[in-house]
Amino acid sequence: MAKVLPTEPIKIPLTNWKFSLNPGPFNMKEHALIYTLTSSGYIYPGGLAIITQLKIFYHRKINYLITFLIVQTTQLIGFGFAGIFMKFLIDSPHMWFPGVVAQYSLFRALHEKEIRSKGSQTSFQFFVIATITSFAYYIVPSYLFPSISALSFICWIWRDSVTAQIIGSGRNGLGIGSFSLDWTVISSYLGNPLVMPAFTLVNMMAGFILITYIITPISYWTNSYNAKRFPILSTSVYDEDGHIYNVSRVINENTFEFDQTAYDNYSKIYLSSYNVYYYGFSFATVAATIMHVALYHGRTIWNQFKQAYKNQTGDIHTKLMKNYAPIPQWWFFAILIPMTGLALYACEKYKKELQVPYWGILLACGLALICIPPLSVMGATTNVYVGPDSIIEIIGGYLYHGRPLAKMTFELYGSMGINQAILFISDFKLCHYMKIPPRSMFLVQVVGTLISGTIQFFVQWYLLTSVKNICEPDKLPKGSPWTCPFERLRYMDNVIWGLVGPAQVFFPSGQYSKLFIGFVIGAMAPVLMWFMTRRFPNKHWIKLINIPLILTGTKGMPPATTVNYWSWFIVGFLFNYVVYRRYKGWWAKYNYVLSNALDAGCAFMALVVTGAIQLPSGVYGMDWWGLDAGDHCQLASCPTAPGVVVDGCPVFT
Repeated sequence: MAKVLPTEPIKIPLTNWKFSLNPGPFNMKEHALIYTLTSSGYIYPGGLAIITQLKIFYHRKINYLITFLIVQTTQLIGFGFAGIFMKFLIDSPHMWFPGVVAQYSLFRALHEKEIRSKGSQTSFQFFVIATITSFAYYIVPSYLFPSISALSFICWIWRDSVTAQIIGSGRNGLGIGSFSLDWTVISSYLGNPLVMPAFTLVNMMAGFILITYIITPISYWTNSYNAKRFPILSTSVYDEDGHIYNVSRVINENTFEFDQTAYDNYSKIYLSSYNVYYYGFSFATVAATIMHVALYHGRTIWNQFKQAYKNQTGDIHTKLMKNYAPIPQWWFFAILIPMTGLALYACEKYKKELQVPYWGILLACGLALICIPPLSVMGATTNVYVGPDSIIEIIGGYLYHGRPLAKMTFELYGSMGINQAILFISDFKLCHYMKIPPRSMFLVQVVGTLISGTIQFFVQWYLLTSVKNICEPDKLPKGSPWTCPFERLRYMDNVIWGLVGPAQVFFPSGQYSKLFIGFVIGAMAPVLMWFMTRRFPNKHWIKLINIPLILTGTKGMPPATTVNYWSWFIVGFLFNYVVYRRYKGWWAKYNYVLSNALDAGCAFMALVVTGAIQLPSGVYGMDWWGLDAGDHCQLASCPTAPGVVVDGCPVFT
């Protein structure tokens, strides 16, 4: 456009205003703003989960104006929270945001002129080659041969052995020897492994191994909590007979509330062996994160907070950013206050539908304000963002026991406020590194969020009404991608925490009440490590042990599975430890560029395959053995307790 459009200014008649059709040369800052405009919708609007759960799982209707209000308010409330904490998180050089560094590296590769040395490529050339290669290859796992997404050879050898398939399945079992040749499987649930620091990878895998290969097998094969009556690894909830829990039997269809009498006459809720300890680790993670940040970063945060508002802090980036007009604080409150008001209006106006009073929204927002600082610090230093869901689920579950939509709405305003605030803060960190005017960044974030929330709302409605049997894997055509793993996980969580309630599943009357000791363990473990670092200051390896990272090692499971974890770790460790140590020059120049290229190639091919082939034709691939996106370990989900009858599974005696 800069080359072909006229540069002569055009004068508006009867005014002194002029404008030009020529935008000038396209530069790196404009590119970053366009990226921010589109990526503002990166986080899935949680309000859409209400539509899916009510329509698909609970088979009920809801006023879509309510949902639209919830989508927009949950997306934008995070802006106000971000404004409150932005100065000491953005200006601090200690908060470096590894993922943002990867984005910055990509923009530099695309825009900075680089002289190619003999026998090598420039960063831009490397990016183009890697993107084209990723694009061309991804047709294989996405359409031609989906089975390479999870290769579990043990299942192929012992086809009739339930135990062997439990051990070998990468989708529904322990995943021994299972791996993936699909980049989206490697990076989808756990984040891009190439931008994960090596110590983050090792800490998280330590936690993953602890729960998956030590605690869970011991619990399962000792039949703790009747574990053998259910799959070893599953997101579903079960009744005492080993069948998927029939939620319709314990819900009053007229009031859409929990029916205690029906529950007592039917069955308690049972969890898979892995899921039991997943919740225990989740409880411990919340306490450990808060304690870890307080011990290791508390003084820094407090000093940084005081200095930030005295304008006495920052590095060279902060000093250069002072050349731009800052964002007035009232801009953030101009969004926060109206969005909060609309949220309160929606809850009061549609109290019967949403089941939550106005003070529930205020409490959720208060929890978000408390959680944002420690969670942001954790993400800014490790690139791992510990979700606040556990603590918010617990509070919402006890407050709104028996009202699933109330708990869901409460959780949305708490967790989405935190997630959106952290996303906005990380975007502002990119702005900080690239010296983009903050007010321009603010504008594109607001506009991008409004547009993306609206578009995603209508796209989801289109999919829910046009894709037959969406979110019901057993009824979908072979190879269909519309299995909705996140939505099914949210639904099961809502049954546990919202419908039945934590009082009946956990403490005080639930069979899993002992798991709440995770809060105590999570709070004590960082204290022990903190004393260890003081007692042995010369042992540098001790300083690399991060308790929250270890405990959050299984944060992606479910819906991630063991094949996701092993593939993610192997690739990340290879590049960020082996390649980093042996070929540091190559790593510094190409590693972050490669991470973006692999994502970009898969994204482009996914658009082509989905939009041009699968949706128009309803055909999801060639009809052959390799079309199954699972790992051909059908018996891995079978119970092994004697006498339990499940379709497709052998009955043990």
